[in-house]
Amino acid sequence: MPNIISCFKWVIDEAYIRPGSSGQLDLESVDYKISDYDRYAIEEAVRIKEQYGGDAIAATVGSPEAAISIKNALSRGPDKAYFINAESFVDLEPSQTAAILADVIGSKIEYDLIICGEGSSDLYARQVGPRLADKLGIPCICFAQKIEIKDNQIIVERKVEDGIEVITAPMPALVTVLPEINSPRVPGLKDTLAASKKPVINVGKEDLSGDYQPKIKTTEIKAASMKRSCVKFKDGAEDISGFIQALLKAGVIK
Repeated sequence: MPNIISCFKWVIDEAYIRPGSSGQLDLESVDYKISDYDRYAIEEAVRIKEQYGGDAIAATVGSPEAAISIKNALSRGPDKAYFINAESFVDLEPSQTAAILADVIGSKIEYDLIICGEGSSDLYARQVGPRLADKLGIPCICFAQKIEIKDNQIIVERKVEDGIEVITAPMPALVTVLPEINSPRVPGLKDTLAASKKPVINVGKEDLSGDYQPKIKTTEIKAASMKRSCVKFKDGAEDISGFIQALLKAGVIK
């Protein structure tokens, strides 16, 4: 019976982001959510547990303010959660997030399979999964749209440009999943109440083997802007040269 870890990130809900008068994004009144891609990872971990037995474990790294995410994650079916938190765990880059997860998972959690979303819905760097697998020294399969377990191995259908690859790897292993893999369940009242009774293991900075200090700092976030030239061209071949000259002047073509 496998133990499956699903990693998730607590991110800003983009539906609440508004541009401010100065062009910077107004984040004062935003709400937060589990990254959309990570919901598929949690759901897949729970489905595998339901099919093969074992335990489904959720894990996240963040600041203490992200504690609300734990109940949200547990309401989606995992049996317990690891909350790795510190005041300084804000604006972590993917390499640091992967290192912190590897520190805790490698020393504190027995696991057979780790599932991550293909990327997070804020940065979408797609680095945490592969970096985590590398640090743990286990196989990594990305772009998965189907996972099966047989004889202590995972069989993964992996979506690539030219079609579907079927890959087999021994466990323990890490898989990053695409949205095509499932349809995440929507927690009901009963699920939310049950989540409050599930165990949560808090891991502080003092419990880690390394001193993980953020190496980047977000100084400002500006809204994207689009300026239109509002140049009009008439129909007909005679104005094609004028159109080309306008593109050349704007530097769009050379």
